[in-house]
Amino acid sequence: MTSEEIRLNVEKALEEIRPFLQSDGGDIALIAIENDKIVKVRLEGACGECSVNHSTMKAGVETTVKRYAPSIEQVINIP
Repeated sequence: MTSEEIRLNVEKALEEIRPFLQSDGGDIALIAIENDKIVKVRLEGACGECSVNHSTMKAGVETTVKRYAPSIEQVINIP
């Protein structure tokens, strides 16, 4: 998979997740993809201050991103 394909797949994954975050008053923004392995995102709005955002990142965001782009090893929230 090329870097551009990875980016497109990561963006598709975030589009799938976005409605769930927005229903809780939050959102997510793609900040960067490093070495086609690490995705940096920013949880925004209510999700940025939420006490369970670590669980949201691992259980929801990272799992979905890896399903769309299997080469991704980690998703990190950049506050």
